[in-house]
Amino acid sequence: MKRREFVVTLAVRHKLPAVYPMQAFVTAGGLMSYATDQNDMFRLAASYVDRILRGDKPGDLPVQIPTRYETAINLKTANALGLAIPPALLLVANDVIE
Repeated sequence: MKRREFVVTLAVRHKLPAVYPMQAFVTAGGLMSYATDQNDMFRLAASYVDRILRGDKPGDLPVQIPTRYETAINLKTANALGLAIPPALLLVANDVIE
């Protein structure tokens, strides 16, 4: 069993509603995740690599913060925990697992 699955199993067994830092936890059975868009983060990293390879000094590059976030909700887990997810939250979620 992977550690991710172990953590999710413990949370569900003890009826702990948990918000995870990656969507993979929700796919493994976790309740919900709120995390940065990984594709966007890789795109930003690639632009940094490009600038460094073109001669910019890493210390001169600006610090960037994530601008895009993703929300994933597992309704099956919510039902198992006896939780009702508000419709407004379901509307803004990027991924809803039923």
